[in-house]
Amino acid sequence: MTINCIAVDDEPLALGLVCKFIEQTPFLNLVGRFPSALEALKAIHTQKIDLLFLDIQMPDLNGIELARVLGKGPETPRVIFTTAYNQFALEGYKVDALDYLLKPFNYEEFLRAAQKAYNYAELLNKTATAPSAIAEPEHADDEYLFLKVEYQLVRIALDDILYIEGLKDYVKVHLKGVDKAVLSLTSLKALEEKLPSKRFMRVHRSFIVALDKITSMTKNSLQIGKMMIAVGDQYKEAFGQFVGKWI
Repeated sequence: MTINCIAVDDEPLALGLVCKFIEQTPFLNLVGRFPSALEALKAIHTQKIDLLFLDIQMPDLNGIELARVLGKGPETPRVIFTTAYNQFALEGYKVDALDYLLKPFNYEEFLRAAQKAYNYAELLNKTATAPSAIAEPEHADDEYLFLKVEYQLVRIALDDILYIEGLKDYVKVHLKGVDKAVLSLTSLKALEEKLPSKRFMRVHRSFIVALDKITSMTKNSLQIGKMMIAVGDQYKEAFGQFVGKWI
């Protein structure tokens, strides 16, 4: 599998280095090099491009702004930022960048980021032929979902999930046998739509729980291990029906 990519940087030396790294990477195909985001945008609209190696600090339109213009979606080129400024890391995460290379970087660091792009492209190919693997995990042979954690996709087995906690722009996925929760930039609503309703229930504006992990419950609260979770008013009717099956 070959990934079509372009390099965008207003510094000629930096642009030349990225292009050199691309050309010596077997699974990358360099289809263009551009000194500005505006020129790159024209190419993106006229060519099939899978990946951008994108500088951030550029005149007229910077890299973060270009990534926002492109938006998100399976057909949208993915972005690996190349920048000398680490203060943009959070913004890069919010626009769903695959990775964030801090200048000066060597070929090993570049290749590690490129490999993430290759892994992502492979995942897209697999889900295109078997979309239920993520969108409808209850019908999949291997029940799991993928979460964006930092700059990579992490596979989470549904059976390992205890409960999911919503924190504004992020969610914390609490797993059995793991002390530290998995933090992902997504919404509780997005996860609620992906999880099978027979196994998971939204019980609060900030919590989704795995029904088979509940250790005790009333109509107003439930407990999973040492964690006590209150049932929100708008979820009490549905949860009450669940409790009623066991009383």
